[in-house]
Amino acid sequence: MKKLFVILCMALSMTAYAQDKQKPTEVMLETTAGNIRLRLYDSTPLHRDNFVKLVNLHVYDSLLFHRVIKDFMIQCGDPKSKNALPGQFLGEGDLDWTVEQELRLPQIFHRRGVLAAAREPDDANPYRESSACHFYLAWGKKFTDEELDKMQQRLDTLYGYRVKLTPEMRETYKTVGGIPHLDGGYTVFGEIVEGLDVVDKIQQTATDKNDRPLEDQRILKAYVITTGDKTSPKITPKPAAKRQGLSNRQTRRR
Repeated sequence: MKKLFVILCMALSMTAYAQDKQKPTEVMLETTAGNIRLRLYDSTPLHRDNFVKLVNLHVYDSLLFHRVIKDFMIQCGDPKSKNALPGQFLGEGDLDWTVEQELRLPQIFHRRGVLAAAREPDDANPYRESSACHFYLAWGKKFTDEELDKMQQRLDTLYGYRVKLTPEMRETYKTVGGIPHLDGGYTVFGEIVEGLDVVDKIQQTATDKNDRPLEDQRILKAYVITTGDKTSPKITPKPAAKRQGLSNRQTRRR
């Protein structure tokens, strides 16, 4: 009986250990508008690990949400925003590498509340690689079937019929909302699990002609809450400016 009890305890411990290994990686953003809790996807490991690295290096501490567009998204990641003067144009600061695109359609797409990587425009970035540090939190709007039909036509033109809005995606865009025209062009690598109301508050703030909030919206502190035991791929930074002959000063417009 004692032996059976020991075996049972070992089995429970192994189960608990297995569950602990499967814990997703989560990051907390403490902002001037409230806290935003993010869950990073294991299916986009390059972006997950890059984001965690930057968080652990405190890159995002004190950075502004420098680009905010109502019913679209809020964007952060310009290192120059930390000490920016009021009204200063932002968006061109970056780090000296890029991250390979990790599209996971149709399972992962631009529904409201996802975390995605910003990047240089297609003409300067033909492989659509992500910025090292710029990210955005999607808001968007709810769509009708007619609007989604037109959006599908737009996606067909952009990506040669490679991106299809599935029935599940369409239903989400109609009931939850999001930004379907970014599907296929930008990597989604996480989602908001707490603090969607904070994003709503920020996305409604008044902005100047460059989409910068008139009242600073800032990440006070970013830190990792949980990290699952994962086998991470080796990341080899790709200096976009050197490889593509870019000045690395193009504004991330979508």
